Amino acid sequence: MNETDLDNIRKPVAIGSANRRWPFGRLLLDKLHLGRMEGESPRSMSKTIYWYILRETMFSFLICFLFFFFVFFVNQILLLAQDILSKQVPFFQVAMLMLFALPGVIAMSAPFASLVGTLMTIGRLTSDNEILVMLSSGLSFRNVFIPAITVGIIISTGAFLANDILLPAGTLQFRALYRRILVSTPALEMASNSVIRFRDTVIITGDVSGNAINNVLVMDRTGDGERRLIMAHTAELKDAGTDGLSLDMTDTFIHSSKEITREDYDYASATMVRYWVPQEDIIQTMTSISPREMSSVDVFKEVRRQTEELALRVSERQNRVSSLGLALEESLRAGPGSGDWNRRGSQLAAFQREVQTLENIRKDRTLSIYRIELNQKFSVPFGALTFVFLSVAIGLMTKKSGQTVGFLIGLIISVIYWALLLGGQTLGLRFGAPPFWSMWAPNIIAFSIGSTLALIKVFK
Repeated sequence: MNETDLDNIRKPVAIGSANRRWPFGRLLLDKLHLGRMEGESPRSMSKTIYWYILRETMFSFLICFLFFFFVFFVNQILLLAQDILSKQVPFFQVAMLMLFALPGVIAMSAPFASLVGTLMTIGRLTSDNEILVMLSSGLSFRNVFIPAITVGIIISTGAFLANDILLPAGTLQFRALYRRILVSTPALEMASNSVIRFRDTVIITGDVSGNAINNVLVMDRTGDGERRLIMAHTAELKDAGTDGLSLDMTDTFIHSSKEITREDYDYASATMVRYWVPQEDIIQTMTSISPREMSSVDVFKEVRRQTEELALRVSERQNRVSSLGLALEESLRAGPGSGDWNRRGSQLAAFQREVQTLENIRKDRTLSIYRIELNQKFSVPFGALTFVFLSVAIGLMTKKSGQTVGFLIGLIISVIYWALLLGGQTLGLRFGAPPFWSMWAPNIIAFSIGSTLALIKVFK
């Protein structure tokens, strides 16, 4: 590059829009004839650029975080608040519910804000030719990647702490407050065509209008060990105070049977039946702790405990299957002349039942839920770090993208990532896919694509 080229570059180039010059761009142009920043070698890491890009990325992240926070807030909080307010719950309690649900919104908003914010920053730097000026001054792409990776690490760490510490604490407080509201306002749980579970009771509702319910089905277990089925044409839900809640059912049919001898059953019909759900059943249902309300350490300990218990149950069932298999084999070897020959049919049926039971035990859904949650506690927060590689690479590939195009591309990628995350959960829970791949596959895909595009950009 000769002196004439340098003069042509310094005179017409306006870093930014036509009405302004970016201070960073002027600084680079002033140092261009030296081929380096003051005190820095041509291929070194510039502290000036590092802090500049870091500030720009953090600013864009905060803007995008507010956007995604609002979206998830409306989706998860305001819809719940609307449902609760319609049941005349005090506004202060609704506000506290919204406050306790904020950690979950924060943990989910951070990774997507990292993706879109980084895309907006790199897109703006590229469209304003600041990346071009930086490379022309002899600096490498490290000056872009390292600040972005720093932001990704900061965001991932913060999102993980929110997901691992604040989210369990907030969820526990949310459930405790919701339990108190439910006890004082039992109609809160009643919705049209819904299933409501208590400790030993399942209530299936039809159309609901206020406290009136049409087509009610109640399934429970009595203190004597009987299974009971109650069907009613209409029912009215009433608050029984400290006794819990009651259902005044009309045009009722009741069917009850023994647990062991199902052929022994009773049935009755009544014009009106009052069904009670004790308050302790309501409270006990709301006090069970799910893996979402636990820290990663607690979930890991629970996974290890359930894994050990599952191994013990599988071992016991395998021994039983082996015993039945040996007994069946002896009966078949003995032949028709043996007295065991006539029992071969029942032995085969018992053997097949035990094999099926063994397969069901191995597919322990509860353990799968805990394993998926354990992986999700790490994969979602640290998705912000994998997004950095993808967003920087895409931002560098689109020469005239700008902030608006970067924002739109980020939204599209966020929707795809969210779909992959939900798909992974479905595969893990319903089809038994490995929890690690179910939860980490979106991050691995994002990192792989981003790294490939970055290598193409740097070494092309």
